[in-house]
Amino acid sequence: MAFGAIIIGDEILSGRRQDKHLSKLIELLAVRGLQLSWARYCGDERPRLIELLQQSMATGDIVFSFGGIGATPDDHTRQCAAAAAGVELALHPDAEAAIRARFGAETTPLRLRLGEFPVGSRIIPNPYNRIPGFALGTHHFLPGFPEMAWPMVEWVLDNWFAGLHHTRPHSEESILVFEAREGELISFMEALEAQHAVTIFSLPSLSTPSQRGHIELGAKGEPAVVAAVMGEIRAEMTRRGFEWAAAQDTRPAA
Repeated sequence: MAFGAIIIGDEILSGRRQDKHLSKLIELLAVRGLQLSWARYCGDERPRLIELLQQSMATGDIVFSFGGIGATPDDHTRQCAAAAAGVELALHPDAEAAIRARFGAETTPLRLRLGEFPVGSRIIPNPYNRIPGFALGTHHFLPGFPEMAWPMVEWVLDNWFAGLHHTRPHSEESILVFEAREGELISFMEALEAQHAVTIFSLPSLSTPSQRGHIELGAKGEPAVVAAVMGEIRAEMTRRGFEWAAAQDTRPAA
């Protein structure tokens, strides 16, 4: 199954805050042998967010959505998720119990609003302040605060999707090919992909005072196939007379 991410908030799009969720989600998936297939950013605009959620819900992908599940006027994610799924919002009994346990006699209708989720949702426990997130189908809606959201992602992955961990062996290897041009290598890369069940990639970098210009050339896929393909890549670059090095070595300019 594919994994996706939706990161919500005008503050991200305006630059008032920098997104940290994308890189962390990639990391949390990777340690479990999983990969992120796509990501989307969206502001706090209801029609656009509803449309995005309708599209992502139609895929059946496992999606983590960050932000907008609070109770302030600029938080629209709970309402948009309900609209996208064609259901109503209702106070979830498990969320209500968690909120009442958190606030006790100070529980108010406004605080209980935090537990109003689309009908049919399941709660996602929040170890930071006990105000839960929610899951609707294969979508998982989490707070925008990293301190809350990241442990909740781990909980979801380890409790609901443990059976997917490390089920698809995957590796990625690459080398740096110095002073090469991508146009010179396209036919070779296409031939490799046609012959082997791997993805071939190239990432060019321009010359700077601290590094030589190079192309990071590599393969990703099943580990044994990747290892064999990388042997072909290294041999071909040597045959063509290119200088190359391990990908972690960017080398200072000569």
